[in-house]
Amino acid sequence: QVQLVQSGGGLVQAGGSLRLSCEASGSSFSDYGAAWDRQAPGKQRELVARITTDGSTNYADSVKGRFTISRDNAKNTVYLQMNSLNPDDTAVYFCAAVDPKFVNTMVVRGWGQGSQVTVSS
Repeated sequence: QVQLVQSGGGLVQAGGSLRLSCEASGSSFSDYGAAWDRQAPGKQRELVARITTDGSTNYADSVKGRFTISRDNAKNTVYLQMNSLNPDDTAVYFCAAVDPKFVNTMVVRGWGQGSQVTVSS
């Protein structure tokens, strides 16, 4: 299991920005892909963004153009920059280390502890 520690999150007004960080410890994050997903009350868990070991990214349609996933392998950290936030983005956000050996399915090797993001209208 990959140990992941998240930071960031909080309360922001609609239209604002936040950045989430996810740092791996005990493992080299560069050996894994990474993903962010979110869980909002009463809604299904949603995969928000994903980044491969070579830096390729993809996003849910709901966040495309507003969120950016990136990685800094020197810092063993993956980020989620969230811009133009709206109340529908309110959720607990989780980062994940993704096993790169599996292409057609997402196999998670570690989860962060979750970060609350609340967007007020």
